[in-house]
Amino acid sequence: MNFDEEMDASGLLCPLPVLKLRKRVKALETGSVIKIYCDDPAAELDIPHFCLENHHTILKKSKESGKSGITFYIQKA
Repeated sequence: MNFDEEMDASGLLCPLPVLKLRKRVKALETGSVIKIYCDDPAAELDIPHFCLENHHTILKKSKESGKSGITFYIQKA
């Protein structure tokens, strides 16, 4: 999947992945896609909640083989 920005939030615990994501998304243009990788289990709930509140769209959510985290592709509203 194509994306405009990439972010690695591995090693960060709640609420840091969402706070850093919010800052990065704010700088993007509407319609841009950001890829974020998180290994904090809470991010699986926190990131979709953040997107819902801010009307961003999760285009894809996947677990990467060999990794314990999750990757989200988010399109800015």
